[in-house]
Amino acid sequence: MRSSPTRTDRRHSPKSLTPIEDRIADEARFLRSWLDNPGIAGAVSPSGRFLARMMARYVDPDQAGPVVELGPGTGSITEALLERGIAPSRLYLVEFDPNFCKLLKRRFPGVHVIKGDAYRLQESLGKRLRRPPIAIVSSLPLLLRPEIQRIALLADALHCMRPDGSFIQFTYGPSSPIPRDKALALSFHIQASPPVWLNLPPARVWIYRRQPFSENGTPPKPINPAQEFFDRLKLGTEKIHLDLKKEIAAARARLRLEPRESKRQAAQRGGFLRNSPRASSSGRDHSHPL
Repeated sequence: MRSSPTRTDRRHSPKSLTPIEDRIADEARFLRSWLDNPGIAGAVSPSGRFLARMMARYVDPDQAGPVVELGPGTGSITEALLERGIAPSRLYLVEFDPNFCKLLKRRFPGVHVIKGDAYRLQESLGKRLRRPPIAIVSSLPLLLRPEIQRIALLADALHCMRPDGSFIQFTYGPSSPIPRDKALALSFHIQASPPVWLNLPPARVWIYRRQPFSENGTPPKPINPAQEFFDRLKLGTEKIHLDLKKEIAAARARLRLEPRESKRQAAQRGGFLRNSPRASSSGRDHSHPL
C-alpha cells in the first residue's frame, strides 16, 4: 500500500506546490467557512502538507480504480494525492460548500467535483463511478458527530468500495473516531499511522478496512456493519429483559411456596408475644427504674 509513484504517474502531479499567496487565501477561506458553520467545517485551517502526505501515503496509485475524497476543502489533500500519482480523472471530490466546489474545479482541472453531503455518500456519488473505489480519503470532522453516525458513514464507505478498499481518516485527537472495541465487534480492521508532529495541531491518520481475507483467499461475506451493530444491541437488550423476567418468575414462585398467615393466626401470635415473660420483664424494668 506504500509503493512509490511510477514515472508515468508523476506526469499527472502538479508542477509545483500551491503558491504562498494562495495558501494565505486558503487560510482565510477556511476561517470564514468555520465561522459560518463550525459544525460542518470542523477546522479553522487546511490540513498541513505533512498530514496530507501521510494520508496520501496509504493510497496505492498502482491499484486500478477511482479514489473518493470527502470534505476536500481547498484541496491540500487533493494536491498530495495528485503528487502521489493518482490521475486527476480518477479523483472524485465530495464537497458540501459551494464556494469550495468552485475553487476545486478551478484549481484542479480534470478532477471530478461533486456538490453533495458526504454523510449521504451513496446518494451523493449516485452512478458517477463505473467501478468501486480503491480508497476513500476523509477530512470530515467525525469527532463532532455522534458515534452511531460515524459507524454508519464507515459502513456505507466500506460497502461501496472493493473488498480490500481502505477508508482513510485523520483526527487531531489520540483516539480512533471508531472505538477499537466497536470496530472489532463490527469486523473492522484498524491501522494507525505514526503521529504527524509537524502538523498544527499534531494529528494521526486512521486506516479502516474490512477484516482480512480467509486462508483460502475467499473474501469475507458482505455485511452491513451498522445493521450488525443494531442487531447486537437488540440481542443484548432482549437478553436483559429475558433475565429480568426469569428473576421475577422465580420470586413469584418463592412467594407461592411460602404458607400465608391468616389474620387470626397473626392476632394470636401478637397476643402471645405481649404475654410472654420477656415482654412482662421488660415492662417491669421500664415502670420501676432503679
